[in-house]
Amino acid sequence: MSVTSPKGDTGLGLPLPEPEDPTEEDNPFKARDWRLFLFAWSGFLLRVLLCIGAVFSAVQFLQARDEKRIERTLDLVSLSEQTEFQAAQTAVKRRLANLNRQSAELITPQTSQDEIAIIMSSIGNQAMTEQGGTMPLDDFQEQFDRVIYFLSRIASCVEGNLCDRDVADEFFLDYARSFWSYFSDWIEKERKRGSPNMAIGIENYLKVPR
Repeated sequence: MSVTSPKGDTGLGLPLPEPEDPTEEDNPFKARDWRLFLFAWSGFLLRVLLCIGAVFSAVQFLQARDEKRIERTLDLVSLSEQTEFQAAQTAVKRRLANLNRQSAELITPQTSQDEIAIIMSSIGNQAMTEQGGTMPLDDFQEQFDRVIYFLSRIASCVEGNLCDRDVADEFFLDYARSFWSYFSDWIEKERKRGSPNMAIGIENYLKVPR
């Protein structure tokens, strides 16, 4: 016959421990002890201040980075105003101006944009020949290469996120577009002749939607 142990008995003559009622964990923010209360709120305020400080530091970092980009871009603007680059731009401008005057009768109010693009490409190709202007082709090629170098430097700085795109666009985008309209066809031919990376940076810079 089995004997049922009385409630609270282990059957070995030892009482079972009474289960403790769960107690609600003290909330330090409602503590009666002012020291515990102050410690809790001080810790909370410290966390808030740390979060605000982190956000402020991030904002300062981004502002400093943007200012550095603008500074680099303005350095390129100053570089473009130096004598050698001004002379290069002037040489290209004069050669194109003379050829544009010779082709002026080809453009009428009825000329389409596609036709104008073809005419500009033709002028650019002609400019890269000995008959394209009064300056000897070797001398003009040297000036032309300086323009390519400078525009490629701008493009590389912008695409590498080292320069500010908006500031660069303000100073150089129109010139880069005009230059590309005249010489992109000739550059493409040069790539096929063995210079596959020629002016790639300029092309990529101009491809970005505005």
